Amino acid sequence: MYFPYLRGRQFELVAIRELIERSLISKNVIPVIEPVKITSALLKTMETFRNKDCVLGLVRNPRVGNFRKDLANEKYKEERKRYYEILESPNIVSFLYADSNLSSNLSTLEHQGKSKLDIATICSDLDSIQYLKSIYTSETPRFNFIREASVFRNRLPEKRVLFEDRFPKKNRNVEYMYPDDEPFSSDHLYFIQDGYLGFSDYSVVGDDYYETGFAPYAIAIHIVYFAHDSTLRVRHFVSDTNDDITDPAGKFAEALEKLIKWNQIQGLDTYGIQFFEDLYRNGSYPGLGMVKKLSIMHHLELMSRYLDGVI
Repeated sequence: MYFPYLRGRQFELVAIRELIERSLISKNVIPVIEPVKITSALLKTMETFRNKDCVLGLVRNPRVGNFRKDLANEKYKEERKRYYEILESPNIVSFLYADSNLSSNLSTLEHQGKSKLDIATICSDLDSIQYLKSIYTSETPRFNFIREASVFRNRLPEKRVLFEDRFPKKNRNVEYMYPDDEPFSSDHLYFIQDGYLGFSDYSVVGDDYYETGFAPYAIAIHIVYFAHDSTLRVRHFVSDTNDDITDPAGKFAEALEKLIKWNQIQGLDTYGIQFFEDLYRNGSYPGLGMVKKLSIMHHLELMSRYLDGVI
């Protein structure tokens, strides 16, 4: 089972919502959202998963963004009411980072009618191990996301999901030109034999989080694909005229043309790739958010097809 971990920004939310609406995401793929703001996009996405009877993970103690402040702000009282109503659905699985507040956070969720056996936990650092084990003494959470290091595997052997950032992040988009093709992941090949219920990563976004975007010198499109040995690789398609921040549409066209020519041989046919091809034919520039959205949609649909075929 695959658990793509995404921050709750608009285009990430729209990506998974459209996959659900188009029936392009497998039951073996459960997205996990760490909400950053209480927005209509978040609520609509949660409602879509509930109404389509698909499972969505939601981090209840997010570490980035302003979600918890928004939730306490009376300005958002209507959104808060709607949010808690949707959370009553069994399709929305609550996730908690295992930290020093784990006990109190669990108590709050139990007061809201959640069983701690239905809560999923995230152990992202060594201290989280002791916090988790002090609460779950003879029981286990629904899922427990852990890092790859052996200390996590040895001390947390049950209901575990491998959770790592597999995207090869660079400081600047232009740095993706060399190399333009890199290993991405082999977790899908070995997670079962390594004793995991599933695996999780940050898709083609990576763990880094920024409150606001910025105008890049170069535009890069990141496309995940299967290599001949069934491992996943990521191909980077980068613009060529990268001396300043002007003409983002022209930069996108340069990167997109590289993707289209490459895919004439590769033959990828997901919805995301088809949309890129439509943009190429129409000479359209959809904005950087849409580029990220389509890359995520492609990755998740690709994994859905793979997991439906092997599990």
